[in-house]
Amino acid sequence: MLHEMGDLCAPEIGCIFWHAHTAYVEVQMNSRFGHYHTAIILALLFGAMAFCPPAHAVILWSDLRSRVVHNASMVIMDGQVKRDDKANDALYFKFRVDPLSDPADEAYYALFELVQTNQLRLGVGNALEAWGYSAAYTAETGPMNKSPNDDSSINDSGEFNLHSANPEAAPMSATRPYELPSHSHPRTIVFKVQYIPGADALVTVWLDPHLTHGWTEENQPSDITTRFKANACFDQIQLRHGGTGGPQHDGGNGWNFSDMAIATSFNDFVVVSFWETWWFLSLAAAALLVWVGATVRVIEGRKYQRQIQRAEQERTLERERARIAQDLHDELGSSLTRLSLLSGLVKADKESPEQVEIHANKLSQAADQTVRALEEIVWAVRPGSDTLQSLMDYIAHFANELFDGNSAHCRLDLPGDLPALPLPPDMRHNIFLIVKEALTNALKHAKAREVRLQSKLSGQMLEILVADDGKGFDPGSLAEGWRNGMGNMRRRAAAMSAKLDVQSTPRQGTTVALSVDLGNGKQGLKGS
Repeated sequence: MLHEMGDLCAPEIGCIFWHAHTAYVEVQMNSRFGHYHTAIILALLFGAMAFCPPAHAVILWSDLRSRVVHNASMVIMDGQVKRDDKANDALYFKFRVDPLSDPADEAYYALFELVQTNQLRLGVGNALEAWGYSAAYTAETGPMNKSPNDDSSINDSGEFNLHSANPEAAPMSATRPYELPSHSHPRTIVFKVQYIPGADALVTVWLDPHLTHGWTEENQPSDITTRFKANACFDQIQLRHGGTGGPQHDGGNGWNFSDMAIATSFNDFVVVSFWETWWFLSLAAAALLVWVGATVRVIEGRKYQRQIQRAEQERTLERERARIAQDLHDELGSSLTRLSLLSGLVKADKESPEQVEIHANKLSQAADQTVRALEEIVWAVRPGSDTLQSLMDYIAHFANELFDGNSAHCRLDLPGDLPALPLPPDMRHNIFLIVKEALTNALKHAKAREVRLQSKLSGQMLEILVADDGKGFDPGSLAEGWRNGMGNMRRRAAAMSAKLDVQSTPRQGTTVALSVDLGNGKQGLKGS
């Protein structure tokens, strides 16, 4: 049998709230997701309550076996539980019956009897003269029952019909408040005995009560509840069946008694499914709260990640804006300044055709450089240019334009079927500027006849090689312009955590090798 949850004792409650308080402090100190700490604390409280033992009723005795009694008596409990006239507590008795005798077998008796020192005290079942579910040996007689004085030879004590939810029909469309026992209509009977020292006990009988979750003795229907007084002292319980005598009056086939018990609470007889028990509901509530807490944590975590991503995107956007502003200032600004100066020189030397031609040639070259610089800036910010293939295509385009019309030849060995790997703007721009610097140096300073531009991708590692057969240089004796260009290349490589290797020997050419781990671009780059 299952019991309802009792009250928690004060030490248990104090222990629970102490652990809850400790958990609260720990969550506040260690968790950055403060919104779910309340759910975790409630889950701990429910979990702790689930394992605190309740104060519950006690089964004092039980016999679940099926016993058929026919024209006989049978002692089923002898001395394990007993009460005398000094008792002042309450006991609850339960048994289930399946009458094998029909109403046609009346008159007969079939009783669950309380016996004290071989004296019959209280019987519940079917009293001899009652002709229905009833109690025998009561201190008072039911409204529709015969008085003990009506026929003392047959009945020397009171009988009391039990109210039933299935009353018997009576003439003139009336009903009787009792129910006749009949075969194949089993019933469960529960009765309470409230002992009063030195007086008859108060007896309450429920015929086929509701014994499922939520039902108690207080909310049982009134039409199945019967109350009377009786001497219910006992030290023995017996089952008894019999008729009025003779083979024609043996009371039929007897009664089948089963599922018998004595307890200290009605609730001990209530059958509760495991999903309706206090411990299951507590655990379910705790699991729900833990799930809610975990869900809140996941949601807060995702929200936090989105905030981080937005902040990173904003930082990336700011870096890109700063880079574009720097490019506009460095590239276009200087080019436009040079165009302005050359235009002024053309006006100043307009009387000298030779100088005007020289200035015009320089003006044309500066205009070409300005257009190329603007083209580079537009390419860097144009949607669709953020892939590795787009970078290789633009490097090839730049190299062809740079060497077009020059005596030096640029041989390209670039892959044309690269995977669509996205590249951050900083990384894409830095790779291009390093290659641009290496190609420009090979064309303008190395006086090379052939320049080779090669690229290959191995996993996440991109390798770019720029080699020329020019005059080379001594790394220890570079001019200031060369040193500035080499310094810019190394700073851009460091910004990508890339490896830049420059090898040069006088009259034997120069090789610039760049190795970039493209996976570093997913973790964020340093500002260029």
